[in-house]
Amino acid sequence: MSPYRIAVALVALIIAVSASWPGGFANAYTKDANAVMPAPEFQGIDRWFNSEPLTMAGLHGKVVLVEFWTWDCINCAHVTPHVKALYERYAKDGLVVVGVHTPEFDEERSPASVQAAIRRFGITWPVATDNGYRTWNAFNNRFWPALYLIDRDGNIVYRHVGEGNYEDTEARVRDLLRKA
Repeated sequence: MSPYRIAVALVALIIAVSASWPGGFANAYTKDANAVMPAPEFQGIDRWFNSEPLTMAGLHGKVVLVEFWTWDCINCAHVTPHVKALYERYAKDGLVVVGVHTPEFDEERSPASVQAAIRRFGITWPVATDNGYRTWNAFNNRFWPALYLIDRDGNIVYRHVGEGNYEDTEARVRDLLRKA
């Protein structure tokens, strides 16, 4: 492993620990996690997997979980089983999960590598590739992984960055699905 990759991995580790540490900067980022704001449209999507192209306008009236992830991120790999459980448990009740794969490293940009990761992780929900970071920037996202819950009116009503908080995320999903 090159010194550059080691340095990048170390920085990523420091960010991940800081983001999940009680009182860390992720808390500052999510302190307004209950602030309601309109969900931006998917922008600059290079390719869709497991779905025809989706739009926020087309998802209006549905509860949507948008997950920003990248296949070479260990924290993303740790969150995937929890997203998968939400999808399997609540899709029949109307939850739509959309993965937005935004690469951290050059090798993560390849559609073939994203497709291989989708197969490896058993992801069956729609995945958009955002190689140009346009959707990432539209959401003002800064972290991998990051979850955004969008209500039936198209508003972001919950955000979570990093691992953990799985019970609260699931409770929010249930609450939104009940508000039919």
